[in-house]
Amino acid sequence: MPDLLLERLLGWIDAAPSPYHAAHNAASDFAASGFDRFSPNDAWGDSDRIVVSWGGVVVAAAFSTQVDPDRLRFRLVGAHTDSPNLRIKPNPDLSQVGYRQLGVEIYGGVLLNSWLDRDLGISGRVVVGDQTSRETHLIQVDRPLLRVAQLAIHLDRDVNDGLKLDRQSHLVPIWGLGDTEEGAFRSFLADELGVSDSDVLSWDIMCHDLTAASPLGRNEEFYAAPRIDNLASCHAALEALRGIETVEDNTISVVALFDHEEVGSESSSGARGPMLSNALERLAATRAVSREQFLRALTKSSCVSADGAHAVHPNYVDRHEPQHRVALNAGPVIKLNANVRYATDAESSALFQAACRSADVPFQQYAHRTNLSCGSTIGPITAAQLGMSVVDVGSPQLSMHSAREMAGSSDPAYLTSALSAFLGDR
Repeated sequence: MPDLLLERLLGWIDAAPSPYHAAHNAASDFAASGFDRFSPNDAWGDSDRIVVSWGGVVVAAAFSTQVDPDRLRFRLVGAHTDSPNLRIKPNPDLSQVGYRQLGVEIYGGVLLNSWLDRDLGISGRVVVGDQTSRETHLIQVDRPLLRVAQLAIHLDRDVNDGLKLDRQSHLVPIWGLGDTEEGAFRSFLADELGVSDSDVLSWDIMCHDLTAASPLGRNEEFYAAPRIDNLASCHAALEALRGIETVEDNTISVVALFDHEEVGSESSSGARGPMLSNALERLAATRAVSREQFLRALTKSSCVSADGAHAVHPNYVDRHEPQHRVALNAGPVIKLNANVRYATDAESSALFQAACRSADVPFQQYAHRTNLSCGSTIGPITAAQLGMSVVDVGSPQLSMHSAREMAGSSDPAYLTSALSAFLGDR
């Protein structure tokens, strides 16, 4: 039922305030569904279902019963676990006129004003230990710790004519009163983890809005949540792969969840790195596939790059291409761009259309206004890295890159069903 799937999605988003939580939870969900869990430096063996995760990355695969190395192909769904936010600096402890604050850095294309006057918690990962022994711990503090307070209108009478926010000065959260207390944030982390201050070596910590994901609207035809871009795609891919019963002959169906898409994907865990190609080759090797056979398999393979899509905004209709106005609750969106900001071409579009029709799912097509610059995805990166056919798709949404976004309640089920048809034996 779509409402049950939506309920799972909302809870899943709330439990994944950082990419590290998203990856950890996805890997745990796969393992609970019968996938054999490995670390990156394990030998992966010849299991029929495999999941591997590290940092903000997950790679999960389901194999067909028989794999002829000369006929092998991959069916791949890629998405990303990261979202734009505010991230705590290494030496964050500040004070101004009696307020204690934490220095933050802007991560990705943040809608800055959406972070004002929100109660914020923190989440991410902390490395603890000493020079000889270190462990990484996830941390999630869902208490109102921080707030970026907006200036009162009485002190900026022109604010409603155009808000201007300086990233260095105006986005610094308040978290207490008093003078600068050197090491205060480190001590806070140590207390939360039950270790000494000196044990806290480093961190990747970010802020998150504490408002729970929830249905929205008169008839709950929408939902509102943080990080819909792109946890909604991650969840649909997860649900699709772990739910399929059979995989088409000579196929390895794969879900790859990357980190760092919002900042260009150029990292060891991003789509521009070698992670995916290495993982696919290692998966193929579990079936005694040679390097030559692997490279041939890539030319026969296909990928769905799943990321959010822009629904037409009722207050800004002029910002949308008139012949490609995307609606909420009207199915997945196939995204096209002549300058290859999306990787979709005629053949990859037709393949995804076939998956939608097989699943009895409606679909839409999106093109950006020609006089506006277009964003991009992991799709073109994956196509360029692997020489694989790629289609860019996504569920429609509003308020993309806001601290709290909005989408249609029926669309998670539509995308999940389409991805199931693409990955499975339909």
